Amino acid sequence: MSDTAQLASDAGSRDPAVGLRAVRALRILVDRLEALQVENARQQGWSWQEIAHCLEVTRQAVHKKYAGGRGLLRRER
Repeated sequence: MSDTAQLASDAGSRDPAVGLRAVRALRILVDRLEALQVENARQQGWSWQEIAHCLEVTRQAVHKKYAGGRGLLRRER
């Protein structure tokens, strides 16, 4: 089973320790995927408004989160 499939399975565990660890790992994965796709969109010329619309957040929220510096590792420093 892939790591992602295992995480999804673990997230539904009746053991809270297993479930909560899986939720944390999935949250990290989602954050990285979002950053990757925001960077992809910006490289293709998308506006902050277009990205915000897809993410169902405000333009200001997505701009504040990602505009301070380019690159996937910006938030992990």
